[in-house]
Amino acid sequence: MTENYILTFTAEDRVGLVAAVAGFLAEYEGFILDSQQYADLEQKRFFMRVEFTSAGEKFPSSLDALTEKFSAIGRQYALDWTLVSGAVKPNIVIAVSKGSHCLNDLLHRWKTGGLPVNIVAVVSNHENLRALTEWHGVPFHHFPVSDENRAEQEQQILDIMDQNSAEYLVLARYMQILSDNMSEKLAGRGINIHHSFLPGFKGAKPYHRAHARGVKLIGATAHFISKDLDEGPIIEQAVDRVDHRASVEDMIRIGRDIEAQVLAKAVKWAGEHRILLNGNRTVVFR
Repeated sequence: MTENYILTFTAEDRVGLVAAVAGFLAEYEGFILDSQQYADLEQKRFFMRVEFTSAGEKFPSSLDALTEKFSAIGRQYALDWTLVSGAVKPNIVIAVSKGSHCLNDLLHRWKTGGLPVNIVAVVSNHENLRALTEWHGVPFHHFPVSDENRAEQEQQILDIMDQNSAEYLVLARYMQILSDNMSEKLAGRGINIHHSFLPGFKGAKPYHRAHARGVKLIGATAHFISKDLDEGPIIEQAVDRVDHRASVEDMIRIGRDIEAQVLAKAVKWAGEHRILLNGNRTVVFR
């Protein structure tokens, strides 16, 4: 089977970017399977994702050779670019606390082939989800955390990522605030999920307080980690309507379902190299 490749890049917007990529692929007999692009006219930035494969004998024989040949285009147009094999799934580490709904959903989707990633480890500040994790054949690491050992505990998580060559840390309801240092190290590589009541209902028991205010929309937001709590670039959001009949328990149940679905989409798109950062926003090529 012929291997697919995925090229993503951003650059200062200028005439000729699409032509340069298409011309390069035509020169080396590459066949475009999917191509999406976006020009941010306000920021004068251009974004592109191209998936392609070999269509002839001129096509380079390896990813390294292909990367070397394309580097001339990258230099000429000052591209911030990546070129990867579509057959290689990125490794991810999942961080959790006690809530199981997001972790369970990700593990099930991954085990049944629904996520284009490799879940290489789960880390947690509690032991509660060890059995669930290990039942799926994934290593579980218990790293208790306190104000006194936070820096050491976060370094343990980073060490697990390094040891497993993990590209992303996914916070699947990890109920700890990361330090600024940790957030900086995970910029563009840490994906978090939270209920969309934030920032209006920050802190404990958000669904109880939302119920008390008569909220009519239940939602969730997947976003990249940033130093500013829950204000990183947004990847995906979803909502569902409720009315006066919804109890706190109803809101929690609906909210958990949405959280799991939204996080799964974000992880899937990350695995398919569909998310590009655009300042404090994202470009998501679906």
